[in-house]
Amino acid sequence: MNNLQASENKLLIEVAWEVCNQLGGIYTVIRSKVPAMKKKWGDNYCLIGPYFYHKANVEFEPSDNYDDVYGQAVLKLRSMGLEVHYGHWLVSGKPKVVLINPFFVYYKIGEIKFNLWERHDIPSNNADDLQTQVIAFGYLVKEYLRELTNINQETHKTIAHFHEWMVGTTIPEIRYENIPVTTIFTTHATLLGRYLAMNDSNFYDNLGNYYWLNEAKHFNIETAVRIERAAAHGAEVFTTVSEVTGRECESLIGRKPDVILPNGLNIQRFAALHEHQNLHKEYKDKIHRFVMGHFFQSYSFDLDNTLYFFTSGRYEYKNKGFDLTIEALARLNYKMQCEQINTTVVMFFITKQPYQSINPEVLQSRAMMEEISETCEAIEKQVGERLFEAASASDGHKMPDLNEFVDEYWRLRLRRTIQSWKSWNLPKIVTHNLWNDGKDELLNFLRTTNLVNNNYDKVKVVYHPDFIAPSNPLFGMEYGQFVRGCHLGVFPSYYEPWGYTPLESMASGVPAITSDLAGFGDYVMQNVVNPSEKGIYVVNRYHKGFHEAAEDLANLMFSFVKQSRRERINQRNKVESTAEHFDWSNLTIHYEKAYQLAFDRKFK
Repeated sequence: MNNLQASENKLLIEVAWEVCNQLGGIYTVIRSKVPAMKKKWGDNYCLIGPYFYHKANVEFEPSDNYDDVYGQAVLKLRSMGLEVHYGHWLVSGKPKVVLINPFFVYYKIGEIKFNLWERHDIPSNNADDLQTQVIAFGYLVKEYLRELTNINQETHKTIAHFHEWMVGTTIPEIRYENIPVTTIFTTHATLLGRYLAMNDSNFYDNLGNYYWLNEAKHFNIETAVRIERAAAHGAEVFTTVSEVTGRECESLIGRKPDVILPNGLNIQRFAALHEHQNLHKEYKDKIHRFVMGHFFQSYSFDLDNTLYFFTSGRYEYKNKGFDLTIEALARLNYKMQCEQINTTVVMFFITKQPYQSINPEVLQSRAMMEEISETCEAIEKQVGERLFEAASASDGHKMPDLNEFVDEYWRLRLRRTIQSWKSWNLPKIVTHNLWNDGKDELLNFLRTTNLVNNNYDKVKVVYHPDFIAPSNPLFGMEYGQFVRGCHLGVFPSYYEPWGYTPLESMASGVPAITSDLAGFGDYVMQNVVNPSEKGIYVVNRYHKGFHEAAEDLANLMFSFVKQSRRERINQRNKVESTAEHFDWSNLTIHYEKAYQLAFDRKFK
């Protein structure tokens, strides 16, 4: 095998609940890392995840070749009456994957849960179905690894890397039963950290004052927290994704990470070579189309002098920095008005909230604008044909009166359509009818700050409580295409163990704002020289209060607004080049360090 001298006598297995089961950010981490891991480990690399038919049917390709050790261990478990699938994950690199159906040991789930309680002090709640699934899955992964090591113990050493608490029960059981596997456990975000940060505005100042068990019981997550702690303390090597989360782990989990594993991307997937400027214009024009349909019914502004800002991610109002972003936008609006800046900023909030439907008025405005467009195209065709005929038959050089070429029917139709489209109402802040409009924190703060799309506002807002997809009638494009069409990503998170959104923005050639409380922002500050010159802006939130940080963020956005078009083009070139630093080919070295450390601690 090529480049595998250090790996030829080792097997590497990654275990995660999100293998062939997309739920959140961990799916992106593991999926995007596969090509780099395959290049290093080749056929000695395999992943394990849960088997859910509706997910596997799309992402999994079964194999009929069971000759290797992974396939032989699958056959062994099948002989025990378990449902285990072996094949390839249909992502870049097509890695080997084992999918295990957790429901096939539900008949003995009481015994499995009792052993976790008796051996590791992990209680469980029979009413929590996810909890029962992950406990069953953890048991089956342990059984699979036992059979795997029985087959290959003389020829290979096995390294197993577990991601997050959902697969954590396997680790203390491996140690209890002395199965010859060395383990790495990665927490991508501590369970308590996420809950505490959402509920304590002084989370980082109070980090050393929390008692984990009391807080776990308070938030009703005791079982999951105990699983996370058992995995972190039981693994040969404990890791997390950033120094920021590392400090959190010391206080809330009680173990300092041995290695930091920063997250990367498969940058090649985003590469546009010399086309990124053209792609930016193409997708910006599509956003123009949306903006015209959304705003021009009420009033218009110069699209050539309009900048598109956006933020996106899970709806975690405070953790994702939505509150700070709105406060900073209100200040930006004031600054632009005071200096009479001849630019409009349209800010998009792209997240996911329960809604009833797209707002009918928003859809109607869009539909009527399309009717105006079709009418204009018909007039354009008619004028073009008649102008050509007139020009061909003309003896002189005088330009004909184009109005004479338009039929009265089309003039009347265009006038009536425009008149019926125009409205005195302000453009909608939110594109959908939310289930809890009156209790939505984001929407309420927009109203409080008076960012309600007044004609005189320099900053306009579009709150889109659904993820962007080609099937979306308002945008009709992929999320990645939308990102390329924007000018600036804004992600000043308060709690963010890593943060893929600014990195994805950079990889698409779009400058981004992050914060020093995000793992990504912290990593940038330590590893990228003069990041702001390269289109990566980091807001200091660790040592500053809310209003001071909001002012800093507003000033960053204001400086961006005042850049010339040429300066923005140069920055898009720089930010795309800088993103290459975060390619997995450059970051898997940290994983190799963790694997070597785990190997040495178990087998040497």
